[in-house]
Amino acid sequence: MQAKLSTSSVKCFDAQEKAYEVVDSEIKGFLMRVQPTGRKTFYFSYRTSAGIRKRIKIGVLGSNLTLAQARDHALNFAAKASNGQDIQGEKVTSRRAAKEKLKHTFDTYLTTHYHPWALTNQKSGQQTIDTIRRAFPELLPLPISEITLKHVERLRTDKIMSGLKPTTVNRVMNALRGALSRAVDWEIIETHPLAKLKALKMDAGIKARYLSEDEEQRFFKALRDRDEDIKAARARGNQFREERGYELMTDLYQFAYADRMTPMIILSLKTGMRRGELFDLRWSDIDFANRILTIRGEIAKSSKTRHIPLSPIAFETITNWHKQAPTPNGRVFPSDDGDRLDNVKNSWTSILEAAVIEGFRWHDMRHDFASKLVMKGVPLNTVRELCGHADLNTTLRYAHLAPDHKADAVALIG
Repeated sequence: MQAKLSTSSVKCFDAQEKAYEVVDSEIKGFLMRVQPTGRKTFYFSYRTSAGIRKRIKIGVLGSNLTLAQARDHALNFAAKASNGQDIQGEKVTSRRAAKEKLKHTFDTYLTTHYHPWALTNQKSGQQTIDTIRRAFPELLPLPISEITLKHVERLRTDKIMSGLKPTTVNRVMNALRGALSRAVDWEIIETHPLAKLKALKMDAGIKARYLSEDEEQRFFKALRDRDEDIKAARARGNQFREERGYELMTDLYQFAYADRMTPMIILSLKTGMRRGELFDLRWSDIDFANRILTIRGEIAKSSKTRHIPLSPIAFETITNWHKQAPTPNGRVFPSDDGDRLDNVKNSWTSILEAAVIEGFRWHDMRHDFASKLVMKGVPLNTVRELCGHADLNTTLRYAHLAPDHKADAVALIG
């Protein structure tokens, strides 16, 4: 049967004992199939370039589809068919591709897609991947399409119950969220499973950890004692070698420091550098003439270059270290094999134990730098620039004044 498919005519085609089709008289290939149940479904029929007759389903009338919408789809299909496109074949291929994407486990997605992208586009790409794999081993074998908000919220609850701090949990959740965001962008999954996940609330006013005057004295004494112990051990070793006619090792007493730890720590305390910035620092970043240290944008967390004037202690430290540095033209603090350092955990822990200092992390030296600047009356915006904070709120969060300093201020009003 052939007729013009219009709003009025479509209503006139009633259900019959057997299904029948009505071909539109205006749009070639556009037709409507009427089922015995009264259901009316629109199709588009066409021939491929190979002469094979095919049809593609447009949709059911009334099921979020109007006649006008069906006609628009038919016109679109007619244009594609006239250009030789196999519409149905493309649809099948697209569905197969979608099914292949759904077969991705989270593990294979990280390996084949996200890991290469992260290494190219993120400064800490490898660290991000390591964080996700370490924090969410339960998700790795799952198809990425089966990761749900409920599942992730349960994992987050487990982490909190295990004693992890909200800041740590939020950080690993953000890493996971970022990986899944890229999966949405690449159309590997249709929707973001964590779109409605809210970050855990934290106390933004928590006091930053910094060294008290007594702790600072013990800290520097521990550094001096450590240098002396290492130098003395080297001297004893050389005495042993000399007595046996062995080649002597370098006499450390000719240098200011026994190794890199003391200058690394002093420079961190006096510049507020991040650990990664310190590990990537090169001698070309230090202007000895003007006593300025430059954090290049390529190694800065904010990707913005900043310049830090060197205090007298910081300048003396970096000058002395330059005289004994293993690579005076490369990295300021290379590893023993000349490559980039990755951690100093063992040495750091032993120094804190010798100084009897608890609850002080390497990153807290950055807090110490910012806090003491604020307590000395340095404007917060200046502290922000020196620390490389993205905004002033971060400075307020990490550079709170000590309680006794606040009390002195309040006492001024009587």
